[in-house]
This record gives sequence, C-alpha cells and structure tokens, in this order.
Amino acid sequence: MIMSWESLYSLTNGWALIGWLALAFLPRGPRILSAILYAGVALLCLTYAILLGGLMFGGWDAGGPKAALDFASLSGVMALFATKGGTVVGWTHYLAFDLFVGMWIARDADQKDFSRIVQLPFLFLTLMVGPVGLFAWLVMRERRARALAKAK
Repeated sequence: MIMSWESLYSLTNGWALIGWLALAFLPRGPRILSAILYAGVALLCLTYAILLGGLMFGGWDAGGPKAALDFASLSGVMALFATKGGTVVGWTHYLAFDLFVGMWIARDADQKDFSRIVQLPFLFLTLMVGPVGLFAWLVMRERRARALAKAK
C-alpha cells in the first residue's frame, strides 16, 4: 500500500468535492460535464475498483481486524466497515455514486429549466445525504416533468 487509509480518505473526499463544486458553480457545457463524469465519477470508480481489488486479492492490510469480504450478512458488512480500508472503500463507493446522481439531477434540472438557485439545495442534499437529495429532487421535478410531457 503506497498511501495510508487516512490519506486515501482525504484524497477521495477532496477529489469528489472538486467535482461537486464544478457541478454547482461552473457553466454546464459539454466539456465541463465530461470532465466531471470522467475525471470525477470515473476516477472515483476506478479508485474504488483498485482499493476493493487490493483488499480482496492483493493482500492489503485493511487497517483493522481481518475480515472476510462478506456482503451477504449484516455482520459481514459490519466487520468490513470496522476496518479503515473497508470504510475508505465503502466511502469511495458513496462518493462516486452520489456525484453521478448529482450530475443526473443537474442535467435533469437544466433540461426542465430550473434555475441554479433552485438546484443548489438538492445538489447539497445529495452530496450530504445522497438518497434524501435524490428523493427530494424526484418530488420537486414531478409537476414540471408532467407539464413538459403534456406539451409535447
């Protein structure tokens, strides 16, 4: 392992935050959105895959009690998250998916002509508590999505 789990945690958090800031405040042209998708989401996904592979097959020390990668039981998942490595891998998973969902929300909101001011609380909620932000957005967009569908 080249970096400590703490360093990897800080690095992935910082990288995701850059993606979120770009999504929230930069113009959403094709280049910016592609950069967020590939340099943000895809890089987090690749990091996740490498870290998970290192724990599963590379013999990396997870930074805690040795735990089998058991996703089929609550106790297995708890054992994995009881290690630094397992927590960083899981957190990286959340970061990648939440940023991807944030991109979808932003694109959907732009297509439905919601202002950035209206979008920001939903993006913030998705950053902080992913599924709550997505659910809130799905509720918010419903009326406008139906109106736009009728207009076609």
